[in-house]
Amino acid sequence: MHLPQMGYDRAITVFSPDGRLFQVEYAREAVKRGATAIGVKTKEGVVLVADRRVASRLLEPDTIEKIYKIDDHICAATSGLVADARVLVDRARLEAQINRLTYDEPISVKELAKRICDFKQQFTQFGGVRPFGVSLLIAGVDEKPRLYETDPSGALLEYKATAIGAGRNVVMEYFEKEYDENMSLDEAIIKAMVAMGKAIESELTPEGVEVGLVSVKDKLFRSLSIEEIKPYVDKANEIIREELKKQS
Repeated sequence: MHLPQMGYDRAITVFSPDGRLFQVEYAREAVKRGATAIGVKTKEGVVLVADRRVASRLLEPDTIEKIYKIDDHICAATSGLVADARVLVDRARLEAQINRLTYDEPISVKELAKRICDFKQQFTQFGGVRPFGVSLLIAGVDEKPRLYETDPSGALLEYKATAIGAGRNVVMEYFEKEYDENMSLDEAIIKAMVAMGKAIESELTPEGVEVGLVSVKDKLFRSLSIEEIKPYVDKANEIIREELKKQS
């Protein structure tokens, strides 16, 4: 006798007859409803760009944080449930510091991403818990630039360019055509912003995007100020307008 559909729907530890864990799939849906975040890797380093448009003029923009410093050489962008993201960011920071204290060396980007995915996977395997409704882009530089995407299931993949959140499909389609391994960090930022503009179907503003990067030169995370972001936004908007003119 088969359980009704809702039986599989409510239990994180029970597979449906076709091998699905519905709660994990619902967690992915939470990510798809989140703000778009983009990661791009080049030979010069790695860039994260996140959408942080303010929904209300009563909200203080500084309270919206989408890109976080994890260690000197690692950062992360999040999409999905904000509170879940904060817990995972704190966990990532803890893992990075434990590695420094234990081995007296910075953690590798891959090792940190694996530990976060192992932590997320635990919440898909036991009763009484729910999966994290958030995906992370973990970016950094150790022996070379790295960019990883973590899934609510605990799956881990490394990308040259990727996106999470509501505009993922649009961004991935854009980078399938436009990605170039030899582009500079500046070019990567502009391309990421063009992709962001296409994803949100709107012109960008310096206050509406957040940019973080780690360069190969110094291997240090840096968050760009609004003044630093403005020239990139202007260039990206110009490219988007030119493309729209060609299409019309």
